[in-house]
Amino acid sequence: MLWMQENQMSSKPMTITLTSEFQRMLPPQVRRKSGFKPGDQVEVKASGGVVTLVPKLPTANDGYTAEQRRVLDAQLDEAEKGPLHGPFKNGKEIAAYLKIFKAQRSGKSIKPKHSR
Repeated sequence: MLWMQENQMSSKPMTITLTSEFQRMLPPQVRRKSGFKPGDQVEVKASGGVVTLVPKLPTANDGYTAEQRRVLDAQLDEAEKGPLHGPFKNGKEIAAYLKIFKAQRSGKSIKPKHSR
């Protein structure tokens, strides 16, 4: 059951897991519209006599195993070190690079032209 003493509630949100007892405290129409179900995690915030319940959103880590997260973090660290291609001085250099890149992917050989 969700019972909190007044000194436990503040304007800072806290996360709770909804129980079936808590669900019975809400009118059926509110339960249907909210979509809350027993076991859902919600953030509760009380301020000025108003209590707000907001579904707790998943974090980026929720969808990955620890090993997957380590691989992604390593890839992000590598990407943050600097640009993977470039920098380019102008649009012509970008276009020339993309033309060579496309040719390499298709197995063709193109000599780069130097821009001035």
